[in-house]
Amino acid sequence: MSSSVSGAVNGGISFWYADDGLPAMREPLDGDASADVVIVGGGYTGLWTAYYLKKAAPFLRITVLEQKFCGYGASGRNGGWLYNGVAGRDRYAKLHGHEAAVRLQKAMNDTVGEVVAVTEAEGIDADVHRGGVLEVATTPAQLARLKAFHEHELSYGEKDRELYGARETRERIRVADAVGSSWTPHGARLHPVKLVKGLAAAVEALGVTIHESTPVTEIRPKHAVTPYGTVRASYVLRCTEGFTASLKGQKRTWLPMNSSMIATEPLTDEQWAAIGWDGRETLGDMAHAYMYAQRTADGRIALGGRGVPYRYGSRTDNDGRTQDATIDALREILVRFFPALAGLRVEHAWSGVLGVPRDWCATVTLDRSTGLGWAGGYVGSGVATTNLAARTLRDLVQQDSGQGGRTGLTDLPWVDHKVRKWEPEPLRWLGVQGMYATYRAADDRERRTHSAESSRLARLADRVAGRH
Repeated sequence: MSSSVSGAVNGGISFWYADDGLPAMREPLDGDASADVVIVGGGYTGLWTAYYLKKAAPFLRITVLEQKFCGYGASGRNGGWLYNGVAGRDRYAKLHGHEAAVRLQKAMNDTVGEVVAVTEAEGIDADVHRGGVLEVATTPAQLARLKAFHEHELSYGEKDRELYGARETRERIRVADAVGSSWTPHGARLHPVKLVKGLAAAVEALGVTIHESTPVTEIRPKHAVTPYGTVRASYVLRCTEGFTASLKGQKRTWLPMNSSMIATEPLTDEQWAAIGWDGRETLGDMAHAYMYAQRTADGRIALGGRGVPYRYGSRTDNDGRTQDATIDALREILVRFFPALAGLRVEHAWSGVLGVPRDWCATVTLDRSTGLGWAGGYVGSGVATTNLAARTLRDLVQQDSGQGGRTGLTDLPWVDHKVRKWEPEPLRWLGVQGMYATYRAADDRERRTHSAESSRLARLADRVAGRH
């Protein structure tokens, strides 16, 4: 197997940058400055927030500060899943009632179309294909979870979701051992880097100032502090997701969870004919340590999952390099799903971090007493959620500044949700490593035993994670 991955490019940020090229760098901050709104982080959250705020109030002076370049983090490394999942929905149903969570889900469903509409309006060609999301089950226990998951989604108002048996699943995609699947139309495949580059250009064209190579070391009320100067603003919005732990005082706020991906060489027409996938749905499964994949616009398979899930002390990687063992593990998933592709080369591998709150709930907050705001904790569902979070931040800022009132977005249950911090080290590291080792063991046991019941190991890992 190592020979299949030995020629792969490892790191280099991501395949998406290898495909589309690194951006020309914007100038760093040059001394102290002032603005009405300063946004820390030039990923999807920060850029969408700048976009919607500037559209709503063109007079606002908005500055975006980015430590490397726009899209360096998860926004330029993700799986390109634009879909309607949102982290924490079930907890919000418990805290605020089922109808509040239904409103959040409806807003997420609509967000998929909103992102597509903006790409069309702004002329951003991000290789978008609205094929929906197909999640497959390959064991009896996964099938039981799939059916329960499908019914659960219907209970949140997703009436256009469809459940397929083994034969109908094979007609869509020939995943080995697939015994069923669930499909939602609320999803699309896209090229993450083409989206983030196009969004940054659109934001600049509106008159927003973007400074790259400008790390923010500390955020405090009305101040974003960098080595090159301090930007003072009425509102300071933290949009740093998986890199939040690097900020002063934020070490245990969100855990930077690692996710890794591979991209294959382009498939031949014969290989595509062998596996199907004509609908170009984004593809996931019902394993506890789940995978996610897409059929790229240039005919490759890009597939991801958890490798080494967390680095001690909330450290982040260097330019996306990932371990050989992780590349091998992801390739094993590819071949297990599609045995006909056993000889297919992996051409690129990379990793990135995503933000995980202690209760696994995405949140949007504006502290009206300080002007500090933040959004994130998407737990891997950020491609669409960032857009909804940004529109919500826009409405919160407008409400606070007297430019607007309460809206349907400011009343969503994830607004102002409070989350406790992660445990100090070494408890943080031991807990996360143990959790994912247990999830993988649960998946292995379910594959070996063919039991229709989910492994009790997974329930143990859920309790450790704080998911229930």
